[in-house]
Amino acid sequence: MAKVAFLGLGVMGGPMAGHLAGKGHAVTVYNRTAAKAEAWVKAHGGSQASTPRAAAQGAEMVFACVGNDDDLRGVVLGADGALAGMSAGAVFVDHTTASAEVARELAAAASEKGVGFVDAPVSGGQAGAENGVLTVMCGGDAGTYAKVEGVIAAYARACRLMGPAGAGQLTKMVNQICIAGLVQGLSEGVHFAKRAGLDVEAVLDVISKGAAGSWQMENRGATMNAGKFDFGFAVDWMRKDLGILLDEARRNGAKLPVSALVDQFYAEVQAMGGNRWDTSSLVARLER
Repeated sequence: MAKVAFLGLGVMGGPMAGHLAGKGHAVTVYNRTAAKAEAWVKAHGGSQASTPRAAAQGAEMVFACVGNDDDLRGVVLGADGALAGMSAGAVFVDHTTASAEVARELAAAASEKGVGFVDAPVSGGQAGAENGVLTVMCGGDAGTYAKVEGVIAAYARACRLMGPAGAGQLTKMVNQICIAGLVQGLSEGVHFAKRAGLDVEAVLDVISKGAAGSWQMENRGATMNAGKFDFGFAVDWMRKDLGILLDEARRNGAKLPVSALVDQFYAEVQAMGGNRWDTSSLVARLER
């Protein structure tokens, strides 16, 4: 069992930290809103710290799951950041979906202190975090990854090292590119079936057994048909992710016309008031 810290207790981080505690690890948590950390400790045990630095002191591994690049820099760098409290040989694991650029930046800063760094964005959404079945895509060196792989298993069903620092974030970008086009296609299929007067549930049931089948169809097709978007991964978060990957594409020259178009479709959903709707709400813009 390890002594660990977890920074950020949102809809993803809270359950992930809970799984670490449930596996017997000694967990110290930090959250920008202290009341959320207090509630977590009441539910799971462990301890609470007032700063990332205090949480990281003495920890073998420090995990983070926060909002964006700037949030991540805020909990890692500076006098109260986690690196200021970490000892040589410890490892920082970042589960935030952020840019590959910030991953490389923080890996270099950690290296100067003799601290390991793994960028480890996740896929599986809130349900995956709660059920401990996330897919984790990692970037870093093999030796550092080997130290944390077994601990990450507390909330992952799949975890793989994809390459050096930043490779985890780049892999997550591929994940979001694939999801964006797929959800748009599924939205159009549901919309078309309705306009054609078909039994949408029957259509989804039969085509899900063939080449059109997907996780999104199995898990979101029926709720898209019913107009229910109150769960899963929020539109605001998807737009953040699409912004990151479109920026990266501008740097590396990749052509992502569908991703760029779907990003604008999500902007329309936001204009409809759907900021916190699930990403399957793309169908709503077709039916307004």
